[in-house]
Amino acid sequence: MDEGQPKSAGLLEVSGLTLSRGGRVLIDEMNLALSAGQTLLVRGPNGAGKSSLLLALAGVLRPEAGRIAWHLGEQPQIHYFGHATALKPHLTLAETLNFWRAVNGPGDIRPAAALEQVGLGGLDAIEAGHLSAGQGKRLALARLLVSSRKVWLLDEPTASLDTEGHALVAQLIDAHTASGGIAIVATHDELTLGQPAQTLALGAAR
Repeated sequence: MDEGQPKSAGLLEVSGLTLSRGGRVLIDEMNLALSAGQTLLVRGPNGAGKSSLLLALAGVLRPEAGRIAWHLGEQPQIHYFGHATALKPHLTLAETLNFWRAVNGPGDIRPAAALEQVGLGGLDAIEAGHLSAGQGKRLALARLLVSSRKVWLLDEPTASLDTEGHALVAQLIDAHTASGGIAIVATHDELTLGQPAQTLALGAAR
């Protein structure tokens, strides 16, 4: 993954990106550009390459061909939000968020305020192992708030959430892009965002 200083408002430039898995081409010579404040919704059936695309953009998966250029400066600016919540069951909610602040670097929002924002206010001292699946997903979302990173790569962020949780995800994305961040969201669900979003439709599995 290439990084460098921006020459314009563009934060991401993808050219000729080709991704394969198990000998099968998932994405063939994709071109893509995103600027500050934009949201990209990545849609397609299971096996179409949505997660693979996010992993490639995060620098975890090596493309077969093409170039991914992030113009973000020298500081870590990418937050990858995967399917697994990656919660330690014996850590309290406050300890969980303080751990991620230490790992990712602190943001402007403190753990207690982040928990309040995701609907877990007052549960700071509860161990994460006592949470329901939906509450665990909300705690994982709170990690996005306690560490300031310009890029959110979100893989099915509404999974395990009810209708109210879907609205919460949309609100978090809107606030993030309004502050100049970008969000790339792989999802099967409809998200009612406050601002128009680009959509990338990936083909059916072959």
